[in-house]
Amino acid sequence: MKNIFHELWKNKKLYLMTLLPIVWILVFCYYPMYGILIAFKDYSYKKGITGSPWVGFDNFKFLFNYTGVGRIFFNTIFLNILFIAGTTILSIVLALVFTEIHSVVYSRLVQTIAILPHFVSWTVVAMFLSGIIGTAGTLTKFITSQGFDNPSFYTNAKWWPLILLILRIWQGAGYGTIVYIAAIKGFDQQMYEAARVDGATRLQMVTKLTLPLLKTTAIMLTLMSVGKIFNGDFGMIYALVWDNSSLYETTDVIDTFVYRALRQLNNLGMSTATSLFQSVIGLVLVYITNALTKKVEPDAAIF
Repeated sequence: MKNIFHELWKNKKLYLMTLLPIVWILVFCYYPMYGILIAFKDYSYKKGITGSPWVGFDNFKFLFNYTGVGRIFFNTIFLNILFIAGTTILSIVLALVFTEIHSVVYSRLVQTIAILPHFVSWTVVAMFLSGIIGTAGTLTKFITSQGFDNPSFYTNAKWWPLILLILRIWQGAGYGTIVYIAAIKGFDQQMYEAARVDGATRLQMVTKLTLPLLKTTAIMLTLMSVGKIFNGDFGMIYALVWDNSSLYETTDVIDTFVYRALRQLNNLGMSTATSLFQSVIGLVLVYITNALTKKVEPDAAIF
């Protein structure tokens, strides 16, 4: 115990610096976990969490008794797999390209342009998208002017997995390069010098050195993404699709479904139960994926 107090006093300034982040985590990350109880209660705003009656797993039954729950689960997982795969591949490709640009000014300019879409609101993107693929949109007019049928993007659900994937890559791939560029910059440059001496080309150094070394980083980031594979990107999908029932077949995910149900039924217990279910499934998937990673690439495992 004396050693603990001695350590705290010796490095008191450093520990004081961590005090604010610790308080923030406790208040905004741990204290709200008390609200998990709402998932098992018939929540009433008047009675509060402690006063509301227990209903067991009835709130979970609402989600699983919905006739289209299979489609919603499939859309959520399928779209997230597309997003993870697409952004990961493009982020690695862009990171490799950026590190090959030797002009500092040009490199920073290109990286800034690539990262900028991450900070654009999905509401703004939806407005521009309407002007491109809407009934009188630029792309729609071009397609019809070439003699093809009107694709009717906003009434034909089959186009939207591709549209959402393109937009997610546009929005997230550039921002995702930050970690990969940092990893590449940290690689031992003596290996590349030795490869050049042995006559290796740039392409060979990328395929034989950089990509294998990036594998650990890519797996770790993918592992963290797997934890949210059961969470649909509500901000993105709802801003682009809204309540367009014609597109539900391929765009309706768990989060958008819960939001509609919450608006119509005002059942906070059901939405909390769904969020808890998503979190538990995400935790299980992370443990399973991490266990598999340990067998294939131990260094890439999170724990």
